[in-house]
Amino acid sequence: MQAATVAPRGDAALLDRALLLRAAGDALVKLNPARLIRNPVIFVTEVVSILVTILSVAALVRGEAWGFFAAIAAWLWFTVLFATFAEAVAEGRGRARAESLRRARTDARAKLLLRADDRSLWQPRSATDLRSGDIVLVESGDLVPSDGEVIEGIASVNEAAVTGESAPVIRESGGDRSAVTGGTLVVSDWIVVRITAAPGSTFMDRMIQLVEGASRQKTPNEIALDILLAGMTIIFLIAVVSLVGLASWNGNPPGVPVLAALLITLIPTTIGGLLSAIGIAGMDRLVRFNVMATSGRAVEAAGDVDVLLLDKTGTITLGNRQAAAFHPAPGVEAGRLAEAALLSSLADETPEGRSIVAFARDHHHLPIPVLPADAKVVPFTAQTRMSGLDTADGSYRKGAVEALAAAIGAELPAAVRQDVERVGRSGGTPLAVSHQGRLLGVIELKDIVKPGIRERFAALRRMGIRTVMVTGDNRLTAAAIATEAGVDDFIAEATPEDKLRYIREAQAEGRLVAMAGDGTNDAPALAQADVGVAMQTGTQAAREAGNMVDLDSDPTKLIEVVEIGKQLLITRGALTTFSIANDVAKYFAILPTIFVASYPQLQALNLMRLTSPESAILSAVIFNALIIVALVPLALRGVRYTPVGAAALLRRNLLIYGLGGIVAPFIGIKLIDVILTLLGFF
Repeated sequence: MQAATVAPRGDAALLDRALLLRAAGDALVKLNPARLIRNPVIFVTEVVSILVTILSVAALVRGEAWGFFAAIAAWLWFTVLFATFAEAVAEGRGRARAESLRRARTDARAKLLLRADDRSLWQPRSATDLRSGDIVLVESGDLVPSDGEVIEGIASVNEAAVTGESAPVIRESGGDRSAVTGGTLVVSDWIVVRITAAPGSTFMDRMIQLVEGASRQKTPNEIALDILLAGMTIIFLIAVVSLVGLASWNGNPPGVPVLAALLITLIPTTIGGLLSAIGIAGMDRLVRFNVMATSGRAVEAAGDVDVLLLDKTGTITLGNRQAAAFHPAPGVEAGRLAEAALLSSLADETPEGRSIVAFARDHHHLPIPVLPADAKVVPFTAQTRMSGLDTADGSYRKGAVEALAAAIGAELPAAVRQDVERVGRSGGTPLAVSHQGRLLGVIELKDIVKPGIRERFAALRRMGIRTVMVTGDNRLTAAAIATEAGVDDFIAEATPEDKLRYIREAQAEGRLVAMAGDGTNDAPALAQADVGVAMQTGTQAAREAGNMVDLDSDPTKLIEVVEIGKQLLITRGALTTFSIANDVAKYFAILPTIFVASYPQLQALNLMRLTSPESAILSAVIFNALIIVALVPLALRGVRYTPVGAAALLRRNLLIYGLGGIVAPFIGIKLIDVILTLLGFF
C-alpha cells in the first residue's frame, strides 16, 4: 500500500492564477442576496446597485441621458464583486489546502479483528465502514484506517500526511503516545488499534472542513463589529434620506443615483467587504503553522490571552539534562572521579549518560574505552535508582545521591552534602558516583534553557502577557530554572489539580489563559483554558479537550499562536480604523459638489477642487471600489505585528491607518478625477 502524499506546508500563492479564476466564479455565486444578507453593509450596497441599474435602464428606454447613471451602477456592482471576491480568495486558499489533504487520503482497507485477543483472525473491511469501538490490526506497510488508540503492540508510524514531517514517530499502547490518526502509515512492526471516531468525523475530516471554512463561525468580536457596521449603515441611510428633504426645500433635489453614490461612499464598505476575509485568513495562517483551530473563537481568544502556561521540559528547556560539572569528594582527584563517571556511564544510552561520557572526554581529555567483553552492565531501575558497570577493575556506580549512599553504606561528607545542596539550588540534578563501594563525588546534571527563550518571554511581557512555567520539579529546581528563563511565575511539583486551580483562579480575576499539553492528565486544564493547544502526538483525551491541535507537537508554538491571534485582532482593528477614516475625506469630495448650488458656502469645503459634481461623485465611487481591491493582500497576510504595549499599538494604528485613511482618499479621488478629465469623460 502506498504512503499518502505529503500535504504542502507552504503558503498558497496569493496571485495563483487558478485560485483567482475560481475565486472570481465564487464571487458571482456569493451575490445571492440570501447569502449576502449576512454582511449588512455589502447587502445594502447590492440593493442600491440593483436600484441604480434599474434607473439607468429606465433612462435609456426613455431616451434620456443615462451614461452617468450607468457608470455609477457599474462601479457600485464592482464594489460588491470586489467585496465578495476578497472572501472568495480567502476561502479558496483554504480550499486548496483541503484538496491537498483529500488527495493525501486513500481509501484504506482495514483488517477488522474478529477476536481482540487473536491477531490471526481478521477480515478485510473498508475504512469508511468502521465504527467507534471496532478493533483493527495495522501492520507494516498499512495505512491506519481511522482515528484510534493503540491497545496492543508498538510500531513506527509516518505521520507525514498530517504533519508534513517525514520522520516517523513511535506509537505504543498505554501512556501518552497511544493516539494514532487515520491516513498515517505504519512503517515497521504492528499495532492493534481501537477505533475512536465515527465515519466522517475523523481528525482529517474535521481538518478539511476547517481549512475550507465550512465550519467557521463568526466570533463575538466579528458579531459585535457587524452590529456596529449595521448601525452605521442605518444612521447614514437616515442621514442621506434627510438630505432629500433639505435639498428639496431649496428646489434643487439631487437624483436618486447621486444619493445612492453618496450613501455607498459614506457607509463603511471597506471593512464590510474585508471582514470575512480577515477572519478566514486568521485561521489560514494557523494552518500554515500546522496548528488546527476548532473555531474562529479560539483564534480570537489567542489574541486576547494575558496568561500563558508553559511546560518546562521540552518547552522552556531542551528536555534532556546535560552534564555540567564534576564535584570530587574530599581527598579524591578530579581525574579519578571523571574516569569513574565515564565508566559508570559507558553502557548508558540515555541522553544524560551520553552527556556524561562526552563531558569526561571534552573537559578531562579522557579517551573513551571499548566496553570490555566480560563487563556486566547494571541497568537503571526504579527500585535501585542506580546504574553502572562491573569490570575486572571493580564495580562502578552512579545514581541518586541518597540511594547510592544507602547502597554502599556510607555517610555523605559535609563537603559532598554542600555540593548536592548547591546543585539543587541552582536548578540542577546531582548524581553520586562510587567505585568499589567508595563515594568519589557528584555529577551535576543541568536542564539547559533553550537559547533565546528569555528574550521571547521578555517580548511577551511587553505585550502584557504573564508567563507561568509548570513543572513537576521541586521548588528549588523550579525557582532556579524560572529565574534563568525569565518567566514571571512557576508552579512546582505540579499535579493536574494544581494546573486546573491556577487557571480557574486567573479566569476569576478576568484573565484569559492559554496552555499547552499532551497527556490525559492535561485534559482538564486544556478544557478549562480559554486557549488549549493539544499536541498531535498526545492522547485522544487531550486532543478532544483542547480547542487547537498542534500537528508538529511543538509546545513552544503556543507563543506563535498568541502572536497570530493578536495579528488577527490588530488587522481587523487597523482596517476598521482605515475604513472609517476614509469616510472623512469622502465628505469633502461629494457633499460640497452635490449641494454647492443650493448652499454656495459649501464651496469652501471643496478642498480637492474637483472638475465637476459628476466627476466628484464618480471618482469617489471608483475609489471606494478600488480601495477594497488594494487592501485584499493586507487582509489576507495580516498587518505586521510587533510586541509592543497597547498604548504604543494604538498610537501606531492611528498614525498609519487613521491618518493614512484620511489622506489616501484625498490623493486617490483627486488622481481619478484628473484621469477622468484627461480622458474626456467630463
